[in-house]
Amino acid sequence: MVKRNIVLGNVANVQEFNRICGHMDFDVDLTQGKYLVDAKSIMGIFSLDMEKPLELCANTNDEALIDEKFKAFIQ
Repeated sequence: MVKRNIVLGNVANVQEFNRICGHMDFDVDLTQGKYLVDAKSIMGIFSLDMEKPLELCANTNDEALIDEKFKAFIQ
């Protein structure tokens, strides 16, 4: 599992992030405190506070892929 701290910040970033997650052939989750949501669910993402840092949890061992695809969001 690959974990990265990310910030989305606005609706356009959420839409782009969600689009990227939808193309992944493995599970991608976001956590914030005690909340965990499926990153492929745009409604789930909008249930979180986008202004605060989130933790991306990708069910893969390919760190290079995660770093490349999500570089715009990684802190």
